[in-house]
Amino acid sequence: MPIILATWEAKIRRIAGLKTVQMTGDVGSMLPTEKSKQEGHIWGSMRRTAFILGSGLLLLVAFWNSVTWHLQRFWGASGYFWQAQWERLLSTFEGKEWILFIIGAAQVPGLLFWAFNGLLLVVDITGKPSFISRYRIQVGKNEPVDPVKLRQAIHTVLFNQYMISLPMVVFLYPFLKWLGDPCRQELPTFHWFLLELAIFTLMEEVLFYYSHRLLHHPTFYKKIHKKHHEWTAPIGVISLYAHPIEHVASNMLPVIVGPLVMGSHLSSITMWFSLALIITTISHCGYHLPFLPSPEFHDYHHLKFNQCYGVLGVLDHLHGTDTMFKQTKAYERHILLLGLTPLSESIPDSPKKRE
Repeated sequence: MPIILATWEAKIRRIAGLKTVQMTGDVGSMLPTEKSKQEGHIWGSMRRTAFILGSGLLLLVAFWNSVTWHLQRFWGASGYFWQAQWERLLSTFEGKEWILFIIGAAQVPGLLFWAFNGLLLVVDITGKPSFISRYRIQVGKNEPVDPVKLRQAIHTVLFNQYMISLPMVVFLYPFLKWLGDPCRQELPTFHWFLLELAIFTLMEEVLFYYSHRLLHHPTFYKKIHKKHHEWTAPIGVISLYAHPIEHVASNMLPVIVGPLVMGSHLSSITMWFSLALIITTISHCGYHLPFLPSPEFHDYHHLKFNQCYGVLGVLDHLHGTDTMFKQTKAYERHILLLGLTPLSESIPDSPKKRE
């Protein structure tokens, strides 16, 4: 029996010793293993991120190339048609091209402005159709719009359009004529117009941001810019509701300088002026409608005054004048709405704010 017990005791000790060595080895190798796993996880995340970003960039480039290719095909296929129509217009206004210029640069954009705003005003005044009212950004404001304030705004907008904008367009013609004749016979190519549009947009962003921010200086705000900010909850038509000095410095000049620099054709000018008026209307309309650019950025500017001065938001980001905006639900909702559910419902305000 003593021999058997001694044998079992030796076996137990050997097993215990092996376990001790194994446990010691595990403890010693635990940190390097975890470290390697962590490094592998980081590199894996970086690879996945690079793959996702790279794939997204490739898809964006492919999509953009596809869109421009199809548009170029359309432009090329219909180019003769548009060129023929343009030459017909030139022959009709031969010797009176300045009238054609005023129609294209002032009347056509103006008609589009009032057509779009007319539809919005129906909703602002009547609240109908109700499904559009669901997309209101500042809920409870302008429901319905104050008729006295609205009449005053319309009178000011008409004054700015016909007593300021129209004369500026008339005086713009001889400068463009000197630079390269906006009513020249040959229409611009599609790719040239894309380049012009990019330059126009960049110039507008720079000029509007700094002129607009200057108007918020106490020296100018009280006497000039405060008029535009009477509407803390904006509507589309008040996009041109401004003091005459502001209308010249901050509404007209940022849009005009681009075509002047580029010596643009009337067709480019008409499309650019029309696009600028539609975009500024959307920015002020007070509704975040599906499939249209988000107006949350400029709507927040009207609500808080000291944030979001630009058009695109690029200079606001560089100058840090959108930091408060980025902390709000409005920033989360500042996206292109691709569905029919209002963003005020899918991304609601916090309960404390609603109270």
